[in-house]
Amino acid sequence: MSRVAAVQMTSGTDVATNLRDAGRLVAEAAATGAQLVVLPENFAAMPEHENDRLALAETAVVGPIQDTLSALARRHQIWLVAGTMALRERDSDRVRSACLVFDTQGTQAARYDKIHLFDVSLGDNEHYRESATIEPGTQATVVDTPLGRIGLAVCYDLRFPELFRHMLDQGAEIFTVPSAFTATTGRAHWDVLVRARAIENLAYVVAAGQSGQHANGRSTHGNSMVVDPWGVPLARREQGPGIVTAEVDRARLAQIRRKLPSIEHRRL
Repeated sequence: MSRVAAVQMTSGTDVATNLRDAGRLVAEAAATGAQLVVLPENFAAMPEHENDRLALAETAVVGPIQDTLSALARRHQIWLVAGTMALRERDSDRVRSACLVFDTQGTQAARYDKIHLFDVSLGDNEHYRESATIEPGTQATVVDTPLGRIGLAVCYDLRFPELFRHMLDQGAEIFTVPSAFTATTGRAHWDVLVRARAIENLAYVVAAGQSGQHANGRSTHGNSMVVDPWGVPLARREQGPGIVTAEVDRARLAQIRRKLPSIEHRRL
């Protein structure tokens, strides 16, 4: 049995304030015995304008945000899935929305660049176009940890089950999903999507969200949760900053996969 935690935040536009809040919540999660802690998407900044994301970008492996994350993981002896942050790629006028994973020594163990970008028009002047400043990733990422093999996904990725199947075929047992689901789409789809990804892949899902009204005017759904391979929410935080913790049991996961071998019954 291992304890995992999802951190829920209401990130603003000031990086220093957000990092201080993230550090406090990570410490709170670690104090409960969590060995894996997941930060939400855009934990370091919810920029006022999309172009502000470019100014906040760090280069790969170098930058104060990455230094802070490394120090948090090392100080608390945890595996840290660091939501998403903007990383600048060479010879590109856009950034990658990168989810970084740090091990207990503070070493970067994995990186996943968000593949599916949120370009939607929800009506009532609610429009999003991530591709204006973000370049999509191209590869799924699964990382070995003491808790099991973890598949990395981000927010809008939840709507693309083929990504999760691909990670399942690479041995994923736990999916982490840092998110900033809008209030509009979250009310309609968040719960069912998170639980569906757990059920169809017979895997744990640790979904960490942004919650509430942000300084940039955006409103996010929250409802961070940990879901077991049977699709049962083990813990949930509906609104406001805080943490969600639950136990992950690899023996239970293996038992469920034996009893209901739907993964082995795939035909297409």
